Amino acid sequence: MDRQFQLHVDEYVRRMHGECEQVMRRVADAVNRAPNGSWINGSEVEVREVMAEFRRKAYETALQMRVDAGEGDFSPGGSSDRQAQAEQGER
Repeated sequence: MDRQFQLHVDEYVRRMHGECEQVMRRVADAVNRAPNGSWINGSEVEVREVMAEFRRKAYETALQMRVDAGEGDFSPGGSSDRQAQAEQGER
């Protein structure tokens, strides 16, 4: 039976807390810099980019923490891919 490795949620939240706070400050700064009468047009693109960067960082961090929890036993293809490859030979 395969062991399921889990990231520690509280540790993940702790690790991402500072990053999240920084992102919220960047969003607020972008909105505050937008000219009157053009708050959305003046900040939307920057906010979208900041949030996309944060989304990527949050996901990468979670994945890396799960890999680390597996102590290197992680295989994206799982054991069935290794068995199939052994039967078929490498390409």
